[in-house]
Formats: sequence, C-alpha cells, structure tokens
Amino acid sequence: MYAMSLGDGAELRPLEPWQADEFLAHMDRGREFIGARNGLPDVVTDLESSRAFLRAYAEKAAADTGRIHGIWLDGTLVGAVILRTLDAAAGKAEAGCWLEPAATGRGLVTRAARALIGWAVEVRGVHRVEWVVASSNAPSIAVARRLGMKRDAVLRESYAYRGVRHDMEVWSVLAPDWQAAEATAGTP
Repeated sequence: MYAMSLGDGAELRPLEPWQADEFLAHMDRGREFIGARNGLPDVVTDLESSRAFLRAYAEKAAADTGRIHGIWLDGTLVGAVILRTLDAAAGKAEAGCWLEPAATGRGLVTRAARALIGWAVEVRGVHRVEWVVASSNAPSIAVARRLGMKRDAVLRESYAYRGVRHDMEVWSVLAPDWQAAEATAGTP
C-alpha cells in the first residue's frame, strides 16, 4: 500500500475493506459533525455497514468507477476524499469529502482533494470534475473555490436530508483550467 504525505503529519492513502473497524471508529468520533451535512453517518452505523461501504468503493476502484482515500493525521483516520463517480470514457467525475471536527481548519481536504483530482485529470484523463455541495455548507464551498472550481448551478431544494430540502450547488473544474492552474502554482 502507498501513502502520500499531505504535510504537517498528515497523509493520504487508500481506504480498504480490511480497515472497516478503523473507519467505523472514525465515523463514531465524527458522527454528529459529519452528519450535519453528509448522510454517510446514517449509512455507516456498525462494523458490517462500515465493511459494506468500503467494499462498495473497492468494487468501484476495481471497475474504475470511483475511489476512496482516507486522510490520516498523526496516524489516526480523520476524514476522506472520494471520487463518488468516475467515468473515464466520458471524461467525468464527482469528488467529495468529509472530516472529523478535530481535523478541520488545517487545509487537509484541499490538499487531499487536489491530489485526487490531479490523479483523475492527469492519469485517468478526466475532463470535468464536479463538486456537489449544499448551499449552506460554506467550508466545502471554500474548498471548491481553493481548488479553482467555478459554480455552474444551484439546484433549488433538490436534496431532501433529515426532513429538510436543501439547495445544492454544482461546482466544477475542467482539465485545461486545472492543468493551467497547476502549472502556474509550480512556478516561482
């Protein structure tokens, strides 16, 4: 297995079914915080559901239709970035993320998402990466902006979650814009 340093004692590495207990412990630590904006804590409730969730992503990775990578801080799993969908033939992917409250405010999601999106664009040839976020989720919108994404649309009251309908925003970055920004970032 490989790990990519994110700096400051953090690393990015694949999350796999054999890590279901660690994933469940992470979800238990962040359940309320993560669940405020993400339905995952309602899905991952015990060891079997944790294993099933990670197994689904292992199957996506094997089929080249998605990926999940954990974010570890000082050896503890504190979050993840995902390619919820990946269609290399069509050149499209949807990225997402979450973190425990103890790991917020450090730029971990931005750095991890940058690595995963870079892989999708440079290795898999994805042309368009989307980021779908509730309009009320200011931290996630800030990540989209830091990643150089542009807001494409607001889907009014399109997502029902815990009895409330939420406006969802679709943000995206296109491969030429991503590559130009990365090239600029690499120059002194």
